[in-house]
Amino acid sequence: MARYTGSVCRLCRREGVKLFLKGERCYGPKCAVGKRPTPPGEHGQTRQRRQSEYGLQLREKQKVRRVYGVMETQFRRYFAKAERQHGITGENLLTTIERRLDNVVYRAGFGTSRNHARQLVRHGHILVNGKKVNIPSYLVEVNDVITIREKSAETEYFKAMREGTGKVLPKWLVIDAPNLKVTVAAMPQRDDVDLTVQEHLIVELYSR
Repeated sequence: MARYTGSVCRLCRREGVKLFLKGERCYGPKCAVGKRPTPPGEHGQTRQRRQSEYGLQLREKQKVRRVYGVMETQFRRYFAKAERQHGITGENLLTTIERRLDNVVYRAGFGTSRNHARQLVRHGHILVNGKKVNIPSYLVEVNDVITIREKSAETEYFKAMREGTGKVLPKWLVIDAPNLKVTVAAMPQRDDVDLTVQEHLIVELYSR
């Protein structure tokens, strides 16, 4: 499967905001956006032109794609799914992507970043309702229970989490830290997506 293998700090600089793609590093002084707030490339220091309407729409779409680590083809499938659902298409899009298993693992604090959470899923450390699921794009449902594989739970990394990850969970997830278990209590809503994005611009982009 295709995936981005370049510098993730470059992506943050391109969007001009922190996308929190490197976990704790993004909160410290080594964050690339803080040190070099200009776009990447040899012309990053030059004065930026005013963005066109299309440019603004594209940047919003790229921002969401990069935060969740989703490639263009898959993102289009999410958009098509959101269009078929009742409600506001833009909100449907964000809440659908929020249900990805790798995102839930990250939200629960089991992964330091979404990329790290994706690796945990890929390597078979995560169980959904007692069954191993190694597909990061798997969409969780209400009452799904996400746990750590028994053998993996004995490693020092996961043992340290039994006292709690210290992370504030969105209200649609309930965690049982001593048992390393997360339950999906409800479907995520737009307010649960802590991403500053104007999703209506994405809808306008795909409606061209």
